[in-house]
Formats: sequence, C-alpha cells, structure tokens
Amino acid sequence: MKVLVVGGGGREHAICWKLAQSPRVTELFCAPGNAGIAQVATCVPIKATAVDEMVQWAKDNAMDFVMVAPDDPLALGMVDAMEAAGIPAFGPRANAAIIEASKAFSKELMKKYNIPTAKYETFTDLDAALSYIREQGAPIVVKADGLALGKGVVVAATVAEAETAVREMMQDKKFGASGSTVVIEECMVGPEVTVLAFCDGEHLVPMLSSQDHKRAYDGNKGPNTGGMGAFCPSPNYTAEVAEFCQKNIFLPTVNALKAEGRPFKGVIYFGLMLTKDGPRVVEYNARFGDPETQPILSMLDSDLLDIFEACVNGTLDKVDIRWKDGAACCIVLASGGYPVSYESGYPISGLEEAAKLATVFHAGTKVNDKGEIVNAGGRVLGVTATGSSLPEAIEKAYAGCKPISWTDMHFRTDIGKV
Repeated sequence: MKVLVVGGGGREHAICWKLAQSPRVTELFCAPGNAGIAQVATCVPIKATAVDEMVQWAKDNAMDFVMVAPDDPLALGMVDAMEAAGIPAFGPRANAAIIEASKAFSKELMKKYNIPTAKYETFTDLDAALSYIREQGAPIVVKADGLALGKGVVVAATVAEAETAVREMMQDKKFGASGSTVVIEECMVGPEVTVLAFCDGEHLVPMLSSQDHKRAYDGNKGPNTGGMGAFCPSPNYTAEVAEFCQKNIFLPTVNALKAEGRPFKGVIYFGLMLTKDGPRVVEYNARFGDPETQPILSMLDSDLLDIFEACVNGTLDKVDIRWKDGAACCIVLASGGYPVSYESGYPISGLEEAAKLATVFHAGTKVNDKGEIVNAGGRVLGVTATGSSLPEAIEKAYAGCKPISWTDMHFRTDIGKV
C-alpha cells in the first residue's frame, strides 16, 4: 500500500518509523516531513495545513491511505476532504476533532454526560472573566478556547497572574482568534497521566499510559512547553485507576460523541489528573500526543497500519493490539531559549553515534545547503529507548543523548525521575 503521513515533527517521525516496519506498506510518504523522516519516507514539500493541495497530491499520486497527525489539519477538515475524494484517511472528521479545537465545547460535553472534570466557567467578555477570577481566587487555570500549539493553558499561582493571562488572550490576542473565548477552571491537584486510545467511532482500545514533562527546566521549573520528555507506562496508572477511567471517562466520551452525531475515529488523547477524589479529565486532544507517541509506539508490538485501518473501518474490536513488556523513555533535545526565542541553523553532530545507543526521532530538523542536518525548531530531537524497567529505559535514553551536540542545545536531566 502507498501511505501518506501528514505532519513534520517528532510524533510524525515515530509514526513513519512504525509504519515503515509494516510489510503491507510498500511506499511511504510524509508531508512536509523533516530530515529524520526523510530516512524512512519520501518527504513531500506541502504544508500540513494546505488541505486542498494535500488532497490533490494524494489523488494525483494514487495514495491508498492517509494518516493525518497534527491538530490543525484535523480541525480544518482534512480527513473529511480525503474521504470526499475517495481516499481512506485516519483521524477524526472536523466535527469530532472539535473536542480539541474548542475547549469550551469539550467542557460542555463533559458536563452534559457527567464525565468527571474540573469545575469551570466559559467567558467571551473580558470584564466578566476578570471578576470571576477575583471571586474564585488562586491557584486557578486559564485556557484559550481554540488551538494554541499546546501553549494556551496557564496555571496561575496568583490572581494577578491569572488576570495577565486573560488580558493576553482576550485583549492582546496572544493566540489570535483562539483566545477570543476563554475557559477558567479550578486548579486540580495530583499526578498527571496521559492515556491515548484508538477509536473506531464505537469501540475504544487504550494504549499504554504515559507521563510527559511540560516545564522547560529541571525540577518542573520554567515556562510550559510542548513537552520536554515522556515515559510509559506511568507507575501512577494502576489497574484500579484504569478500570475507573475506562468505565467513567473513556467509553462515556466515545458514546457521548456518537450520541452528538460526531462519531470519533482516530486517536483520543485523555489528559488526566489523579485527584484525591478520583481521576478527572484535564483536557482532550484529537490526535497522538508529542512527545508521548515516541515512547508509546516504541512499545507497540502490532502492525500500526492494521490498527489504523480498523479504526477507519469500524473493526477495532477484531484487531489484536499487543504491547512489549518493560518501559520506554523519550528525552527531548531542544534549542537554547525554547519555548521563548531561539536560534536555528546550527549543525548537529553525533547523530550516527547516538543511533547505535537509542532511537533518535527528529522533530525540528532540516538539511542545509551543505548537506548538514541542522536545528530548525524549538524541540529538535526526541532520543528514545526501551528497557526491561523504567530506570533502565531512562538510563539508555540519556546514554543516547550523550554523543549529540549543537550550539546552545538544551535538555532536562530529570525526565522520568520527578
């Protein structure tokens, strides 16, 4: 089969790497891809959000299957457009992808179907939002309603911090139209766990649990990022917690979307907080998380294309999804200054040496005029390893980081340990 993956980050590299292992994939393409993806797939220079151009290319090149990975093209209806062109596509249609594209929608859905989450209110008026914050006090969470590259959430420790966040979103348009509506919710306390799940509109199969590290610096300090590393499975996600979540969160979510006429096919990302009162939903995403995908797919022992097709065809209950024993860890190597400002174009050394020790997934990389692989984004590489235990996986992942360097490279030294 000729398969196209849409996207160009570390998550997409992991997806391409896993699909390339399928004997059923005869040709693999990725648009736009990156320098690492180019080693396992043919990269196509089309922006991930260019829906019409992507569909036309898929038709012209007779793709048998398309996997849409990022949130933006899903919200823009790329899956709908592929289906309309007669091309099977993995990922939710736009009317289901709204569970990530609108936080206000997802909170209303949880309220309507009694899915446990934080107490919240939604605002389109700045003054009303500010007075609610003063009334509730801090700590409090402020979220931009729409997509904001994973950066539209502020956990404010003080009322002043929350007020600033609301003003930046609603008044200064820090995230454009995404911040016109804000969701303000109570600050939940407890370990955070992520569970990704395959869905076919009716059936749901959870993947291994995982935890990621959002803060830029060691000790969970510094600004929020898209994720500085992740590991799986999470020691906090016990069999009892899993049973509760399946019964009270996962299946009710799939059933709610189906009842609303928005059947979800693809991957739902459940961001969970394990509070003293039980698991609560922090957020939904409508796709694989990054960097959680890198360790999770490293542990998958089944053919990924078979699973993708079953999700599209509504036959997920017929597929055998197997996982390896042990654990996996991904360390993100970032550009110095990320997530604020950083310089790009520095040559990266040590990649071949690192590849002997771990799997190096590329995120923000490209090849320069001299044929060198250089940094081309905030998060640059995801060095990933598996082990018989979590400490072993962490040790092997950090060993894989050692040979790699470029000017101002930055990474956390405590992934999986805090």
